Amino acid sequence: MSSQPAAPTKLDAAVLKIAGVVVLGAIMSILDVTVVSVALPTFQTEFDASYARVAWTMTGYTLALATVIPLTGWAADRFGTKRLYMAALVLFTLGSGLCATADSIGQLIGYRVLQGLGGGMLMPLGMTIMTRAAGPDRIGRLMAVLGIPMLLGPIGGPILGGWLIDVASWQWIFLINLPIGAVALAYSQWALPKDAPEPSESFDFVGMLMLSPGLALFLFGVSSLPETGTFGDRRVWLPMLVGGLLVVGFILYSFKPKHPLLDLRLLRDRNLTVASVTMAVFMIAFMGAGLLFPSYFLQVRGESTLDAGLLMAPQGIGAMVTMPIAGMLADKIPVGRTVPFALVLIAVGFFAFTQVDTDTSYWLLCGSLFVMGLGMGGTMMPVMTSALKTLTNHEVARGSTLLNILQQIAGSVGSAIMSVILTNELNESPVIPGTVDPNTGAPVTEAGLAIAVKQNPDLAQQFPVDPGILQRGLEFVADSFSTTFWVGFALVLATFVPAFFLPRRRQQSQLLDDEQGGGQVAAPALIH
Repeated sequence: MSSQPAAPTKLDAAVLKIAGVVVLGAIMSILDVTVVSVALPTFQTEFDASYARVAWTMTGYTLALATVIPLTGWAADRFGTKRLYMAALVLFTLGSGLCATADSIGQLIGYRVLQGLGGGMLMPLGMTIMTRAAGPDRIGRLMAVLGIPMLLGPIGGPILGGWLIDVASWQWIFLINLPIGAVALAYSQWALPKDAPEPSESFDFVGMLMLSPGLALFLFGVSSLPETGTFGDRRVWLPMLVGGLLVVGFILYSFKPKHPLLDLRLLRDRNLTVASVTMAVFMIAFMGAGLLFPSYFLQVRGESTLDAGLLMAPQGIGAMVTMPIAGMLADKIPVGRTVPFALVLIAVGFFAFTQVDTDTSYWLLCGSLFVMGLGMGGTMMPVMTSALKTLTNHEVARGSTLLNILQQIAGSVGSAIMSVILTNELNESPVIPGTVDPNTGAPVTEAGLAIAVKQNPDLAQQFPVDPGILQRGLEFVADSFSTTFWVGFALVLATFVPAFFLPRRRQQSQLLDDEQGGGQVAAPALIH
């Protein structure tokens, strides 16, 4: 028998060169989402707009992501990953520059949609490029590299956004992308391997007309939940219903064409299916909680945006500790034997937040965030590694697209669930008799005034009420957060169910198998 040379197990310089390109793009895409989140109050002041209006600077970006992600798998095969990745960088960077020039909230929302069209392609393309470059025995290590910006973005974004707004202006949260985008573009031209596109596949126009609008409408309805507070509002149920019907229609249709826009046949791979369900449940819990943690520090503890971001840093430090280790283990040990232990760490850390009150020790909360970070570093990328490891080289782009769509939907659903629960809890707060908001004329609740005074102490002079009322309102807010954290904790526990079915035996990778089933695609050809 002829023996094949052993595949490299360490990340060599050629692979790390490619990884650097993808990490730069991921940093821009992910940081941009969280940086903008801290600028919403500034947008309200600058553009004299309501919170519901300026929130569309984030919702529009999310809807653009959902629209373009399904096209990425086909376009990567048709035009090549390098060309498409560079085009996405140009689109994202151009959108960033235009955002900085906006002089109305309508313009800013429109430019954010343009940004999202580019940003939506960066992550699935990055995963495809890195997976092909790594080979089957190094996917875990390479996914650990990509996972760093995915986990640190929600922590670094508020810190960076708060600092830029404090020392410069809101325009700089977009202008900072210009030099990063220029470097990433030049770096991509130098580092990424030459494209070998496969133009034989026809484009699935029917699938696009169902899936992209369906996802956008469904997420529009979900994104309207925090503002309306109920599924009964027509702005929520109508787009969710129409979008859901379009997505179901696509699912039924997608098994007919030879090359559907989103290849659901990949779900016949048990590893991909189990990993996708695990990832979806995890993202619902993680993204929802990711919004609540800094909000607790801002609204209950009265911290500044910058300080709230800094208090979240232990979570990122914990992820940095375990992520490289988890990446190496994912290449050697089946993820079904490691991920449950990481989920235990997340659950232990999360439980502390179900007990929060108005003066919970920062040592306890930061320690809990660190423990959660340790667990997250050992969960997210190993699960994604398991999902892609047994796909063939040709299937990786489609598998990456499928995973990114699931993450986008799960993240939006998680954020909406947590926001609605917290909002409804706060709405139960007692009204302060004889006190109204001078801007809206609406009655002022104890919880609402407590949050406002905590964030702006000067308001206490405009609303001279008994300090006991403010304290009672603050305690009500803390209890509302505690109740909502219990829901998040339950979702974390629910992740154990699909995680139990993750592979416990080592799987033979098909990543470099030729689609015709005969030969092997040499790894150097994918790298150089």
